[in-house]
Amino acid sequence: MGYNVFITRKIPEIGLGILRENCEIVEVNYEDRVLIKEELIRKVVGRDGILCLLTDKIDEDVIKAANGAVGFSNYAVGCDNIDVASATKYGMMITNTPGVLTDATTDLTWALLFSVSRQIVEADRFVRNGRFKSWLPVGFLGADITGKTLGIIGAGRIGTAMALRSKSFRMNVLYYDIKENETLEKELNAQYVDLETLLKESDFISIHTPLTEETYHLISAKELAMMKQTVILINTSRGAVIDEAELLKTLREKKIAGAGLDVYENEPQITEGLMELKNVVLLPHIGSATIETRNKMAIMAAENLVTMLRGQIPHNLVNPDVLKHSKR
Repeated sequence: MGYNVFITRKIPEIGLGILRENCEIVEVNYEDRVLIKEELIRKVVGRDGILCLLTDKIDEDVIKAANGAVGFSNYAVGCDNIDVASATKYGMMITNTPGVLTDATTDLTWALLFSVSRQIVEADRFVRNGRFKSWLPVGFLGADITGKTLGIIGAGRIGTAMALRSKSFRMNVLYYDIKENETLEKELNAQYVDLETLLKESDFISIHTPLTEETYHLISAKELAMMKQTVILINTSRGAVIDEAELLKTLREKKIAGAGLDVYENEPQITEGLMELKNVVLLPHIGSATIETRNKMAIMAAENLVTMLRGQIPHNLVNPDVLKHSKR
C-alpha cells in the first residue's frame, strides 16, 4: 500500500480515487499545462509508477530518471509519445487505454465529416454575424454523403466502427490496412484495396492508423495528388500521418474539396495558414472528449497502474517483451 505515484496532469476524479485508495502518495500536476522535460524528469524520480498523458514526451531521459518505477500507464489509446523500446530495455511496463474510446472517437469523426461536407461551421458563423437575410438558393452548397464511397485508412477498432456506421448512408466502403477485415467484408461487402486505389476512388477518406515509422507522412504530396478534387479528408488518428504543409498547399489550391482535423503534426502548433482556410474544420483533439469516455479512460489507466504496482500483468500491456527481462 505504500506506493508513491505521480500523475502528470489532472484526470477525472474517478481515476484519482482509485489511485488514492491503493497508494500512499499520489501527487498530481494540477496546473493546466504540459510539464516541460526538466520538470517531468524531476517529478518522476523516486516514484513507484507514473500515469502520463499523450501530451507528455516520455523519452529515454525521462525513463532513465524514473529508474525503479514499475512503468508508465498512458492515458491514451496510442503510445507514440513514449519510447517503448527504451522502457522495455529498462524493465518498465507500458500500458494504454484501448477500446473504451472507440465509439466517442468514431462519433466525432462522423461529426467532422458532416461539418466539412455541409459547411456547418461557416454557415453557423454566417448566421451569428447577422448575414442571414433570406433562404439562399445557391448558398452553402455542400456534398452529398448518402451513396458515396468511403475510404478507411486503418481498419482497426475505430476504423471498423467508422465504416460500420456508414451502412445507414448506403455507402460503398473501401479500406486499406496491413491485413484484411472479415467484419467489414461480411457486414458491408467492403473492398480490401491498396492505398492508391483507395485514394483515387474515394469521395471521403477517414484516417484511423496509429503513428509509426511506416505511417509517418503516409499522406503527403504524392498521395494528395491522387485524390479526387471533390474528396473530403478526415483525420482523427495522429497528426503526423499527414504532411501538414502539403495538405495546406493542396487545400489552398482547392485540389481537394476540404478536410476535417482533430489532430496535428506538431500539436498544439498548427501549420500557419490552415486557420485562414474556409474549407477545413479544426478541432482541439477532442476525439475522446465525452464525460463517459474520459471517465472510462481514467478508470482503465488507474487500474493498469495499480495492477503493475502489485506485481501483476496488466490487461493492456503494450510491451509484453518486458516480461522476459523483468526482475520484478
